[in-house]
Amino acid sequence: MKSNDALILSGGGARAAYQVGVLSAMGKILPENNKLPFSILCGTSAGALNATMLACHAHNFTKATSRLSHVWSHLTPDQVYSLDRWPMVSSLTKALLSLFHSHNNPSALALMDNSPLKALLSQNLDFTKIDKAIENQNLSALAITAMSYTTGKSTTFFKGRNGFDEWIKSRSHGIKQDLSVKHLLASSAIPMLFPAQKVGKHYYGDGAIRQKSAITPAIQLGAEKLFIIGVSGNRAPQKWTSEESVEEVTAPSLSQILGQLLNSAFIDNLEEDISQLELVNNLISELPEEKQLKQAKLPMNTLIVSPSEALNEIAHHYLHTLPKNIRVLLKAAGSSSTSKVSSAASYLLFTPPFCKALIELGYKDAMWEKDRILAFFKDELEE
Repeated sequence: MKSNDALILSGGGARAAYQVGVLSAMGKILPENNKLPFSILCGTSAGALNATMLACHAHNFTKATSRLSHVWSHLTPDQVYSLDRWPMVSSLTKALLSLFHSHNNPSALALMDNSPLKALLSQNLDFTKIDKAIENQNLSALAITAMSYTTGKSTTFFKGRNGFDEWIKSRSHGIKQDLSVKHLLASSAIPMLFPAQKVGKHYYGDGAIRQKSAITPAIQLGAEKLFIIGVSGNRAPQKWTSEESVEEVTAPSLSQILGQLLNSAFIDNLEEDISQLELVNNLISELPEEKQLKQAKLPMNTLIVSPSEALNEIAHHYLHTLPKNIRVLLKAAGSSSTSKVSSAASYLLFTPPFCKALIELGYKDAMWEKDRILAFFKDELEE
């Protein structure tokens, strides 16, 4: 494999449907039925699920994006988490009791049961195909990031060709091993909502929680170029004046607080990552040539595709598609205003109407970026 292009897919629950739209558009923009245009795939939380699907079909990018689009377009909440009322109430009771008593139960605490997701992933992913993709040089590495509850470190599990080394830093750890469904369940286990997953000797939760930099795994794996698909709506116009001018009558509800906590974990800080990366590269370029050779090689080319519309506002229009007991739970923790629960709900809206809306938005945004995407892959397309 001649290039070291890395695809970085961040987390965000149901928001990751946006990534599928972008990837689907790329399947149209790039040569049809060609192999995966990235040698390195890095995924966190729901983004890890998408990255793994791409890895399993690395020999045919068009087929991979088509499969992703089909799965997400037909996704329903009961394929991701349990909708039963009493298990949820039982989990909530256990969680509250654990605040006052030591938790000796080996089962992980969570408000929802994500065993349906385990079944969905097992049905749609064949992890042996990842080994074949690496062996056939259609893929160099797949990296899945989770958060260790034991160490608090951002932990990246990766499977790759020979030559990739593990790493240990103050806040991150790279572990080379065979990947499985349990790694995906760990990476997407949003704290308190979904149960922590045991991998090896330790329990892990959603990878976005302690991930200081989403681009670190790609850099550690030798990426030379970064293609990043975000889910933050950072290109959407902000209504600063209207937000500041409206006086809040009541204190923030639990659902508002949950929404902001999830936003702080999932909403991308990628622009800051890229700014720092460009700054370091510029400083290195000013050094004498002999000193430049002594510096670690960093990616020199980056492209970010992110939503042109606010995903919270889109979620607001599809709240009614959530199962009734989830709507009741969110409103019980919130207020009569549905707009105030949209942020938290957007992570749980695994419904066909919402996912299709995000897929369409991602497709449109990627087509809007067509020239930049073609420029990003110019060298590979000319080979």
